[in-house]
Amino acid sequence: MLQFPVPVETKSVETKSIETKSSWTIAFVALFILGMSFGAAWIAVVALKDIASEVGGSRSVPALASALAWLGSGVGGILMSRIADRVGTRWTVIFGALMIGLGLSISTLGPPWPLWLGHGLFIGLIGLAGINAPLYIYVSRWFDRRRGSALALISSGTYLAGALWPPVFEQAIARFGWRQTMLWYALAEIILIVPLAAIYFRAPPEVIHHPAPAAAGSGPVRVLGWPPNAVFAAMCAAAVLCCIPMAMPQGHLIAFCTDLGISRSMSALMLSVLLGTAFLSRQVWGVISDRIGGLATVLIGSAWQAVSMTAFLLTQSEAGLLLVSAAFGLGFSGIIPAYVLAARELFPAAEASWRIPTILLFTGLGMSSGGWIAGLLYDHLGYYAPAFSLGIGANILNLLMISLLVGRQRHRAIPA
Repeated sequence: MLQFPVPVETKSVETKSIETKSSWTIAFVALFILGMSFGAAWIAVVALKDIASEVGGSRSVPALASALAWLGSGVGGILMSRIADRVGTRWTVIFGALMIGLGLSISTLGPPWPLWLGHGLFIGLIGLAGINAPLYIYVSRWFDRRRGSALALISSGTYLAGALWPPVFEQAIARFGWRQTMLWYALAEIILIVPLAAIYFRAPPEVIHHPAPAAAGSGPVRVLGWPPNAVFAAMCAAAVLCCIPMAMPQGHLIAFCTDLGISRSMSALMLSVLLGTAFLSRQVWGVISDRIGGLATVLIGSAWQAVSMTAFLLTQSEAGLLLVSAAFGLGFSGIIPAYVLAARELFPAAEASWRIPTILLFTGLGMSSGGWIAGLLYDHLGYYAPAFSLGIGANILNLLMISLLVGRQRHRAIPA
């Protein structure tokens, strides 16, 4: 029977756990803050046609604003996480909330440039970046036994934002306009996030031990028997490869289904089913990752995702696609937090402030490129099969890379 090694950090029974009821309070506050902060990027998505009508119907203008917000959050997360390591996560979250509010206000000055500047620089690069990656690191330092479950919980904040806010924004935009909606939401997220961060985000209990200089004659530090950065580079490459296919159904499922003659309402329901099952199953994947480790969880989730992607190409019926959508959501949802957990398991805690945001940056690159590639191939070829096939190929490459790392981990865990 295949056995996966228990993560090193869960083996000790002599050391008192740092987890308390306060740990879960912190995690739920982080979940709420992520759900509020990522809601800001959805206003331009919901108001896409309204904003486009002001620039000659060009939908690429508001679409680019949303893309810049997501990309900026990944790029800026590396720097903001290092800052949080020095001054405290409380202050980067407060600063990020203020910058999101400022970015929404600037965006109301009109497309295109104020919209791009507000979303790319203020909402993304220094707003969401000061909240998203720093909170992953911060929350991970409140847990040692159920870290995977906690990371899975807070990573659901983006799904909560996508499920909760668009219907609210649609009503507000229809009644008051997209500019007024942005201003009101800017005020709301500042009022809610700033005091919560100030009250709850104190210093975490995990003690960070900075590495001492290597003793004379001691060998270089190794991870899975390899140089640490070689393992980390493989994880980053694998993250891109698995997130390319992950993004394709999420961004193109409605168009894919309507091309097959399925109604738009049913196609939208399939996307809701996909995201809903992803939210619910992410908590289950967190429990699984606590038992088998981050890399093994990535391997299982990636294999599940590859099978589901293949099923999209082989299924034409409405009922069949609804089932496949649910299966896809169940499979991919645990992958990204499992990468973060693997980074905490394999590398020193003192390096989390740059390794975790870097992993999140590469997952973001995979997500953004996957959706773009699918649209590009469809524009040139007129159907989605080539794009989904490319996604499956990238998924298979990911499986090979993660299998190699899991094999090394299992081999190193077996006593000589």
